[in-house]
Amino acid sequence: MSVTSGSGRQVGTVLRAPKTAELIATHLRRQIVRGELKPGKTLPPEIQLMEQFGVSRPTLREAFRILEAETLINVRRGSRGGAQVMAPDISVAARYIGVILQVEGTTIDDVYQARMVSEPACARLLAENRTDEVIADLSRVVEALEAEVDAQETFVPDPDVWSSLTYRFHELILQNCGNRTLALQGAVLQDIVATHLRTRIASGYGEHDTPERFQRAIRSYRKFIRLITEKDAEGAEELWRSHMEAAAQYLLKDDLRTKPVVDLFS
Repeated sequence: MSVTSGSGRQVGTVLRAPKTAELIATHLRRQIVRGELKPGKTLPPEIQLMEQFGVSRPTLREAFRILEAETLINVRRGSRGGAQVMAPDISVAARYIGVILQVEGTTIDDVYQARMVSEPACARLLAENRTDEVIADLSRVVEALEAEVDAQETFVPDPDVWSSLTYRFHELILQNCGNRTLALQGAVLQDIVATHLRTRIASGYGEHDTPERFQRAIRSYRKFIRLITEKDAEGAEELWRSHMEAAAQYLLKDDLRTKPVVDLFS
């Protein structure tokens, strides 16, 4: 709200003072972010927190509701209840950003395009910073994919298992690229696309797949591991961009391509 002087000149903006519950939530959120309150830890009893902050029970519970909405705590009622600290959930950010993107008229195709900008860059960084541990983690995912394909008489894997394992492969690239901002941004976009993929599975995903498509994907994963092992950053980036472009032809080939992202969360 703007404040205007008697002469009509705008002199400033009046900001709403934060409510007491918001201040308490901010204080507790800061402790969680800093690691002073770790996931799994139970907050002190309500009566103790009420005395600490000098507030009533309704005010404290309003602060709890703010943190619950952010999935930073889980409040259990009853004699053995209490507020337990939780690790932040990326799906909450994905859902919220999905709503904002919908206001802008954004489609799942638009989100995937953003992924194709950021994730190949993460692949390049991973090749530059890779460790033996991440190479082993990626290799285990590919081995699990191969085992799933080989276990099927038709060589077409269970779509839920396949999508879960490929999600993990992408996740490892983001988590280990060495840039936390890109990793978080990519994780949010990946979660939105994964929600789209679950919609595809529910609508008959995989019914007309051929064994060659899955074998081709496995070969791509194997080649990617070889490139990052050799620290070929340029090659890893180019391969991963090509891999994602090919995946887009499959994942976004139907009417879900233009689906508003917020519809995915309904």
